[in-house]
Amino acid sequence: MVWIGRDDAPVTTAPTTPPPDGTDDEVLALADRLFRAIEAADLETVRACWSEDAVLWTNFSGARDRETSLSVLRWLTTKMPDLSYEITRRERVAGGFLQQHVLRGTAPDGTAIEMPACVVATVDGGVITRVDEYLDPAATAPLAARS
Repeated sequence: MVWIGRDDAPVTTAPTTPPPDGTDDEVLALADRLFRAIEAADLETVRACWSEDAVLWTNFSGARDRETSLSVLRWLTTKMPDLSYEITRRERVAGGFLQQHVLRGTAPDGTAIEMPACVVATVDGGVITRVDEYLDPAATAPLAARS
């Protein structure tokens, strides 16, 4: 209890508890852990970053569940083992984080891949429960080519 002003007028301060999505540092560390794991093709760490019932939505294919999204990442990291993210913006937003990045790598035929994207993630209980990703998948067309 904090006493301000008169001796007989106590003023209480509200307890400071972290929001359900975590502190700023926790949420941004989760974002970092997720994208570093994707770069390393560490899909078990990616799985641990997403809730069991996570919804991963893209502007071109709609909603996917966690396991389907992991399969897509497995394909991507196999086709493009030098995959990396150039993070151009990452911020804490209410309920999670926002990230803009450029996905870079090399297709099996040697074509350079460069795909700008924006991710809005919802975090609850220390894990990502929803991802909304905006990108142009045409940039990854060389990955689908037979090599």
